Amino acid sequence: MSVTSERIKSSRQQKKLTQQGLADIINSSRGSVAKIETDVFTPSYAMLTLIADALDTTVEYLQGKTDSPLKTPHNGSDDGDDKKHVDLADDELIMSFEGKELSEDYKQAIIAMLKTMREGKQ
Repeated sequence: MSVTSERIKSSRQQKKLTQQGLADIINSSRGSVAKIETDVFTPSYAMLTLIADALDTTVEYLQGKTDSPLKTPHNGSDDGDDKKHVDLADDELIMSFEGKELSEDYKQAIIAMLKTMREGKQ
């Protein structure tokens, strides 16, 4: 198994969530969660972001880029970092990444994915 699938499963179990419980939070199916956890399916970055948020960790931890599962706490001080948290439930979608404009095809793919996710929620 990959580091990502192992960490997702381990983090889910530590949160005392079933596969169905995690699936409900990320608006997916239990089967999809099972396939991710057994390396049958590799989740997209967008899906990893949803999973990380649901498990109160970071994508970097799930991917094995860091060994700390903790999110960096925001202490309210002005450290010059003006990045904003984006709630995935927001209707407004940021269409640039680190100052680079995304291609029109990529934007449309993101919008289509969000529409599909929203339709599945209803």
